[in-house]
Amino acid sequence: MKFSEARAGRVFVLRLEDGEIVHQVIEQFALDQHIIAASLLIVGGADDGSRLVVGPKTDRGLPLEPMQFQLEHAHEVAGVGTLFRDEEGVPLLHLHMACGRAGQSVVGCIRDGVKVWRVMEVIIHELVGTTATRAVEAPLGLKLLRP
Repeated sequence: MKFSEARAGRVFVLRLEDGEIVHQVIEQFALDQHIIAASLLIVGGADDGSRLVVGPKTDRGLPLEPMQFQLEHAHEVAGVGTLFRDEEGVPLLHLHMACGRAGQSVVGCIRDGVKVWRVMEVIIHELVGTTATRAVEAPLGLKLLRP
């Protein structure tokens, strides 16, 4: 285990609008507001055609081959995530979302493009005083959290 310490900073309440791409809007907001690190909660609706990463094709195989799932029709959603800057100072959101409709659900990472259906509410809890960043690490080749 690796860790660092942080303190609570500002709290932001956002309402995302119909058609916006969740990770793009939040990462731009983080840039505009000079947010270095944060935790997030999301509730609302995801639109038809939204895409989630739902796991690697093989459990331990490398290189990673992500599996993608595309939503059909609007879904109710709840999500949690983190936001940290990478080594170049770019904010990167890592958020997993549970999407449900008519008794069926799917959970995955929103990185491939979740589009807001009508409205989505986001609470951002800024973390200050941390040195944590995201950096590419072998063998996965992903920008992983470095506390």
